[in-house]
Amino acid sequence: MGYKVVIARGVSDVGASYLLEKGYTVISNATLDIIKDEIKTCHAILARTELYTPEMLKKAKHLKVIAKNGVGYDNFPLEEASRRGIYITNAPQSNAVSVAEHTISLIMALAKNLLISHTAIYSGNFDIRNKVVNIELENKILGIIGYGRIGSILAEKVTNALNMKVVCYDPYAIQQHKNQDVTFKDRLEDVLTISDFVSLHLPLTPKTKGIISKRELELMKSDSFLLNTARGGLVSEDDLYQALKEKRIAGAALDVFEVEPPRASHPLLSLDNLIVTPHSAALTHDAKERMALHAAMGIHEVLIGKKPSWPVNQPAF
Repeated sequence: MGYKVVIARGVSDVGASYLLEKGYTVISNATLDIIKDEIKTCHAILARTELYTPEMLKKAKHLKVIAKNGVGYDNFPLEEASRRGIYITNAPQSNAVSVAEHTISLIMALAKNLLISHTAIYSGNFDIRNKVVNIELENKILGIIGYGRIGSILAEKVTNALNMKVVCYDPYAIQQHKNQDVTFKDRLEDVLTISDFVSLHLPLTPKTKGIISKRELELMKSDSFLLNTARGGLVSEDDLYQALKEKRIAGAALDVFEVEPPRASHPLLSLDNLIVTPHSAALTHDAKERMALHAAMGIHEVLIGKKPSWPVNQPAF
């Protein structure tokens, strides 16, 4: 077909295999430096979390589509891409189950003090069993902020399997997609004040940046927990540090940071009431293959002249 596709480092081979079968020239395992060079001549990019700037797109004379190997698209200059007629696509149906399951594992770890107990036993402190206070999850309230695919799957799993109660804040939730077992609130405050666990499942946008800051943390119950498996910028890390240090909330679990990787001296990493994972909620074997395949499918759709199934922007043509 004469089209060249560049695939970023770390993408499952499923994506390259699909594109090669369609007849495209594929450059795989590309570093950001390689992408910056190839963007001058390529027609499509299968991207991960590397940052794309307006200046990069200005050099893209033939680029038609950048497909995200995942869901979040805050590493792309959407306005610049739209202005230049470049589609940005993602793979929203690829990793929702994996992220929801990861969130449940973090809820479990917080409720049962798994990290504290694990560390104590390795230090010879078996008596930790008489010092930590674990809690049951049945009938506890999970507050979900953002009722998209991940949030809705999470709600279904915790209500069915754990008998938790779920409340949700999402002003954009579509009525026909609402779960009858979920109580929807009109204000964020109404979720924060009653929840035992608060879990974020939002895209990072100018409107959602810092949606959990000092004021919101002060509204949460002193024995509640915050979880973020979405995007780091949703939470003010300075305010979260103070809230955890002063025990204004019981604990938190983060899969994401505002700057990744976080520096070893990051204040949050000094706390014992925080559990962290390395932005890995979506990185199951199953989800990685689906992300690569769905992103590759989006590229193929654009290159054959079809509107992609999962567009993020609306390019000007």
